[in-house]
Amino acid sequence: MNIIGAFGASRYAVRDLQLFRDADTPAVAALLAGCPIVRVARGEPVEDGLRARLYIVLSGALGVQPATAAGEGEVQRILPGESVGEQSVLDDAANLDAITALEDSELLVVEPDLLWRLIDEANGVARNLLRLLSFRIRAANALLRRRQKLGEFYRQLSMNDGLTGLYNRAWLNDMLPQLVARARHDGSPLSLVMIDLDHFKRFNDTHGHIAGDIALATAAAVIRAALRPSDLAVRYGGEELMAILPNTNRTLAVMVAERLCGRLREAVVFDDMRIAMPHITGSFGVASLSPDQDERALVEAADAALYRAKQAGRDRICT
Repeated sequence: MNIIGAFGASRYAVRDLQLFRDADTPAVAALLAGCPIVRVARGEPVEDGLRARLYIVLSGALGVQPATAAGEGEVQRILPGESVGEQSVLDDAANLDAITALEDSELLVVEPDLLWRLIDEANGVARNLLRLLSFRIRAANALLRRRQKLGEFYRQLSMNDGLTGLYNRAWLNDMLPQLVARARHDGSPLSLVMIDLDHFKRFNDTHGHIAGDIALATAAAVIRAALRPSDLAVRYGGEELMAILPNTNRTLAVMVAERLCGRLREAVVFDDMRIAMPHITGSFGVASLSPDQDERALVEAADAALYRAKQAGRDRICT
């Protein structure tokens, strides 16, 4: 970064600089006349982070990566007439943003003391600075909202099983303790229904894993559609699914399991009924939260009931 002259002796005009628009007076021009112009080569860093300065792009372009976005690849492009560094001058703090020339550029350098003098002596400069900072705040808030929405999207994505669309094991590990704690606090019942698709390995061996995925997705859709809005469906692992039933006692949970079992039995994976095993069935284990159980013991109780259903011949419900 080399000094190539002073602003007053250059071809550039005050009226072309956003910060001094409508403040193009002889007094402002006189104050800016001695400010240095520096030339920065493409790819060269501009700010060393050791002092606060205002840089105004006269030609070329700068890229600014805020310190809070380091590593995220978000670079703001500063074009001729625009400036960077106002916040650091107002805060009297070093500019920690990474500022780099995106192309060969010429910059006007305004020191903090001079910027404050311009603000004090030219109302137009103060108005332009307020307008600029207001725009920057709105842009930062909009970026923050986009990041929050994107973060929530990825958080939800990480909590859902890609094949079935049901909640996954990570979600269960996070939410089931909260659901158990809420049930205890409210004194309300909570039940689980564990579901294992019957003979699923044989189904895969017969029809292939792609068809197995279709069968699993079909079963998940059947279960999700048969539950109440307050109920929650989870892919526990492999061909094991789970329905979480808040505010549901054991008797009602068995009724829900019976509805799920019947609808699963009626679901058709293949339209051609001549194909072997066109239907899928499931074994169901039901458990309800008891006073001495935590979330792990509740899952173990439902899993034990599921094992009994499989041992008793499958396609049935046990508690």
